[in-house]
Amino acid sequence: MTFAIWSLVIGVLLIAMVLSGTLLKRLPLSTAMLYLAAGLLLGPLGWAALTPRPLEDAALLERAAEVAVLISLFSVGLKLGLPLSNRHWLLPLRLAFVSMTVTVGLIALAAAWGLGLPPGAAILLGAILAPTDPVLASSVQVESSGDRDRLRFSLTGEGGFNDGAAFPFVMLGLGLLGVHDLGTWGWRWLVLDVLWATAAGLLIGGLLGLLIGRLVVFLRARHQESVGLDEFLALGLIGLAYGTAVLCHGYGFLAVLAAGIALQRVKESSGRAHDPAEAGPTPTDGPADGPANDRCLARSGDATHPDHASAYMMQAVRGFNEQMERIAELAIVLVVGAMLPLAAPPAGTVAFLALLFLVIRPASVWLGLLGAPVSADQRVMIAWFGIRGIGSVYYLMFAINHGLPRAFVEPIVAITLAAVTASIIVHGISVRPMMRQYWRRKVAQD
Repeated sequence: MTFAIWSLVIGVLLIAMVLSGTLLKRLPLSTAMLYLAAGLLLGPLGWAALTPRPLEDAALLERAAEVAVLISLFSVGLKLGLPLSNRHWLLPLRLAFVSMTVTVGLIALAAAWGLGLPPGAAILLGAILAPTDPVLASSVQVESSGDRDRLRFSLTGEGGFNDGAAFPFVMLGLGLLGVHDLGTWGWRWLVLDVLWATAAGLLIGGLLGLLIGRLVVFLRARHQESVGLDEFLALGLIGLAYGTAVLCHGYGFLAVLAAGIALQRVKESSGRAHDPAEAGPTPTDGPADGPANDRCLARSGDATHPDHASAYMMQAVRGFNEQMERIAELAIVLVVGAMLPLAAPPAGTVAFLALLFLVIRPASVWLGLLGAPVSADQRVMIAWFGIRGIGSVYYLMFAINHGLPRAFVEPIVAITLAAVTASIIVHGISVRPMMRQYWRRKVAQD
């Protein structure tokens, strides 16, 4: 397919998403479902214009999925605006570490018993499928930095933290398959892959997010410098946090998430706290002339005002990052749709996926949230919305690029793509009706 035709196809798809955006909000459909269908049409079953190969193109697919996850993790960090002392934080942490560990173990048992995978491959599959996805879960994420709803905050934080917390299990699976050094009795895995890499990622990302954010706000509020190019600030901080963490053998995913959370803290620590809406309208508000000039002047003043500079910065960075997140979602889900015909799921995959969604996820959530202050309604919703997506695609390609034996490539690829596709469909259909019902009951109770 020529570049001109590709340009036409992508242009039509993007404009169709804009024109149908309001309609989709009224229907049990998600944009990811439409991207998936478009990928099928562009793939081998349709025009055969997009034919990604999981084995041959693993390096490119890993980088593309990695960029998508990094952008989404930074966006998640910016949304988690509750004070760190708030007890709401315990919920996503328990889901991301306790529930995810249980999920990996249960998936590994199911894969070994039902699919015949050896322990290393079974644990690796568990690590690939255990993380919930922050990219495809936008409909159940917090709506503002001050959102205190336990359901939304828990799912948003879980999707951010467990994308990094899954890495130790990926390395454990690869180690048991003989392609990663675990050390004698697993000491190297425990010390470096679990303790050091996790702590280093969180610490490095948190420090960089706090330092860069305070520096930018200081220069703007005190010296009227470093104004504008907030898009570069978002991309620069993502790259800085990720690169520094990886060079220090820390987890870059956790570093980027921590950088976003720390940048969000700058809003609270520079003068009195303001909602981002107080920083004035976004750059797309209003016509290009006339009254818009006054708006531009007001926005420029907000950018350097001591009480508004941090809120203005957060508004601009979040707006840009959310647009980048949508573009990344489009690209990766298109590829997933195109790869589907290339994978033949092994026997028992349907039963395995039903077990994952209906038994393993609810059981792990129940164990992870024992004694937690969540209602039965919220517990059921959290258990259902364990959305699998782009994070699983990344870990799959990471494993292939890091020596996953060829004998296990085909079944693990097929199961992962089937799980992601099933999640996009069943969660995409159910998310809006269930969330509307949840809010109606919440309002009635309040």
